[in-house]
Amino acid sequence: MIERFGRLFHDYLLNTGLNKDLVDYFNSALLFVLVVLLAWILDWIIWKILRSLSVRLARKTKSNFDNFLVANRVPRALAHVIPLFLLFEFFPIVFFDFNYANGIALKSLYILGVILILSIAKRILSSVKDYLKTLSHLRDKPLDSYIQVLMIFAWLGGILTIFAIVTDTTVWKFFTALGAASAVILLIFKDSILGFVASIQVSINDMVRIGDWITFEKYGADGDVIEINLATVKVQNFDKTITTIPTYAMISDSFKNWRGMQNSGGRRIKRSIIIRQKSIRFLTEKDIKELKKIQLITNYLNTRSVQINKYNELHEINKQVTINGRNLTNIGVFRKYIETYLEQHSAINKKMTLMTRQLSPTPQGIPLEIYAFSADKRWENYEYVIADIFDHLLASLDYFDLEVFELPTSFETLKN
Repeated sequence: MIERFGRLFHDYLLNTGLNKDLVDYFNSALLFVLVVLLAWILDWIIWKILRSLSVRLARKTKSNFDNFLVANRVPRALAHVIPLFLLFEFFPIVFFDFNYANGIALKSLYILGVILILSIAKRILSSVKDYLKTLSHLRDKPLDSYIQVLMIFAWLGGILTIFAIVTDTTVWKFFTALGAASAVILLIFKDSILGFVASIQVSINDMVRIGDWITFEKYGADGDVIEINLATVKVQNFDKTITTIPTYAMISDSFKNWRGMQNSGGRRIKRSIIIRQKSIRFLTEKDIKELKKIQLITNYLNTRSVQINKYNELHEINKQVTINGRNLTNIGVFRKYIETYLEQHSAINKKMTLMTRQLSPTPQGIPLEIYAFSADKRWENYEYVIADIFDHLLASLDYFDLEVFELPTSFETLKN
């Protein structure tokens, strides 16, 4: 039967008067075209059937996994399997009279089989990755890194298998040779190995997740992580540009992850007003009387005035000289005003640290720093809260006879 099919066109070609050797070649060539054509038609029919079945199944099932299988064209890859087996069965018949060509053809089919298996594995793994990314507890994990690692091992095994097929040897001999060439392999795959180790450490230590806002000054990155794979971490900056960072840099260099702030109750406000030193002074009774009109500090001034007067009277302080004894200062009262103002501000989280502190003097003046937390962590709202607070405080300085430091302008120089 095999011989009869293998000489399907032999007698017809022989009757045309062709040379016998040419008849054998033409017979094999025509059989080759016929078998390949049959395999192609069978592949197309199976693909149509599988596509129709998979689409219907995807619509009926509740799970999204089969949808991803269809999207990644897994049925299309599976449709190649049966035609490949058909070629395996018919190629020995096609090349019945040519043992050497038959050997090359079968080796080619084995190589195609390995590539097909790798292609199916890649599409299935991509479908698994896409499906896992839809799960809330895995959405921010570096799944791309793990899939890439699996594919690296798969491709390594596939390449070794192909070499074994081409050279008619066993895979184990290639593994033995790899041991001797390990230094070269480590050098070639250095970035992949470092990335693999780094992605595992990043995942285990939960250093960064997809969706985290990170700041990496060394690479000019300031934005949200959109992808973590074996070799790189992609960050979409706030100006919509994309910065690519080597994965191993996440464990070898220092970067800032804002996730802690986003998960907390507020976003920190840490900004100073630099007060001109010459504007700082003691308050007189007249000054205190005027400042008591400011409702936020009325109770404070009443209480403190009584305490200070009692102390000065008890210790018989000579108040003809203002510096003697205890006194209120305009910067001290202003600092208390700021604290009271922040405590009553609706956008400030009162459960977190809230204080106004005086920093060390500088050549420009005395920094008066606000340290608090905005309850709204969204960037645009956070900036609005800061601006609202400092608009008010800067406008309030005149009431306390304080001046903010500014470099002299040409207009002021001419005026003086």
